[in-house]
Amino acid sequence: MVALDHPAPPSTPTDRPTDRPAGRPAGRPEARMTGRMRLVLVVLLLAQFMLAVDFSILNVALPVIGQGLGFTLGGLQWIATAFALAAAGFTLLFGRVADLVGRRRLFLGGMALLGVSSLAGGLATGPEVLMAARVAQGLATAAVTPAGLSLLTASFPEGPLRAKALGLNGALMSAGFTTGAILGGVLTDLLSWRWAFLVNVPVALAVLLVAPAVLKESRPAVRPRLDVPGAITVTGGLLALVYGLTLAGEHGWTDPAALTALAAGAALLVAFVLVERRAASPLVPVHVLKRRTVVWGNIAGLVAFVTETSLVFLMTLYLQDVLGFSPLAAGLSFGVLGAGTILGGVTASRFIGRFGARAALVSGGLLQALATLALYGLGDDRGSLALLLAATFAGGVGNMLAIVGFMVTATSGIPDGEQGMATGLATMTQQVGITMGTPIMSAVVVTAPVLLDGIGLAVLVNAAIVAVGAVLSGVFLRRT
Repeated sequence: MVALDHPAPPSTPTDRPTDRPAGRPAGRPEARMTGRMRLVLVVLLLAQFMLAVDFSILNVALPVIGQGLGFTLGGLQWIATAFALAAAGFTLLFGRVADLVGRRRLFLGGMALLGVSSLAGGLATGPEVLMAARVAQGLATAAVTPAGLSLLTASFPEGPLRAKALGLNGALMSAGFTTGAILGGVLTDLLSWRWAFLVNVPVALAVLLVAPAVLKESRPAVRPRLDVPGAITVTGGLLALVYGLTLAGEHGWTDPAALTALAAGAALLVAFVLVERRAASPLVPVHVLKRRTVVWGNIAGLVAFVTETSLVFLMTLYLQDVLGFSPLAAGLSFGVLGAGTILGGVTASRFIGRFGARAALVSGGLLQALATLALYGLGDDRGSLALLLAATFAGGVGNMLAIVGFMVTATSGIPDGEQGMATGLATMTQQVGITMGTPIMSAVVVTAPVLLDGIGLAVLVNAAIVAVGAVLSGVFLRRT
């Protein structure tokens, strides 16, 4: 029977072969999931799916919320931005806090906060309460996501079982993002925008009732100290970076406030690297940052999340503002993308087991790049819908191969005592990528006088970013 808290092989400061296919050793039976492992997987995947839904469930409901609660037109975007700022800014910090207080404890606390904040958002009677609820939801996401991912990697030994678990996690996470767009339209049209918040409450309650009996506490044998200067600089840097990107997407890249925020974010992140070199118990040890698997795995993950989530934004503009689809019809159109991501996530573990994580990053990225490039052929009539559906399906498969390859690469070879840090770093990459993509592509779209031309230009930029990321992954994660 496979132990639930199976320690990963010890890491070394030097590079090791970065991409060995995770096949089973000769003469040994293939490892199988135990019944307890399946229960752990169900609980953690349900939580991660719900968090992914929260990223997009309010997008199509924003105009209705604005009318109901009296938001100004400019204030509507901050309903989404407030969530993104908290989720991206505090993820790495909470990844380390999980190692300090216990991953299960932080996971349960985050789920409780998510349930309470969702209830508050659903019952909100004014903008102030709703914004506070969104910030609390973002903080809950920043706590639950790295803690849940740490529990998952600690519960499944490195190799085929972990790759399978991460594949399912990635598939449901991406499917949740797509489901959020669909579910938000359905709930808003049939019931009320308030149910986009309230739907979280019974799910959070179910997880809180089951998880204590299923999840075992997981923390390092020796508790590390909390690196306060590192936590302040990295959190402040990420908050300033996300804020600056949001302003740039709204007002353009020449906006003084956006440039100031981006410069402050860059300065704080440089300060964070300098602080980590001297810290007695760094938030991210320098030897970890020297590992090519960690660095290039996270860069590949950043590319995957920046491009695919922003592509959803571009195609939403195309479907609603060019083809004239309703928000609900536009959301339903992304069901094909969701099917592609599920297929990619389900098959990713087998692909990695046979060819390795590097091959998944490269081939997945190239498939996504080609599928995205095909979208440049979209026209201003509904006859282009078939091309959109086929290309987004293929791109979803490729994107999920790359995401699972990123998760496997960025968390492999890390000892159990540093899994919270490693998964926090990977989760931070995910959150920042989701947050960065839309402002970047928005700034590209507005450079063209005609919307369809702007979308086409942004599609080309998107495809180029994916292709460059795939090539760099192939070069820098080559076998030593």
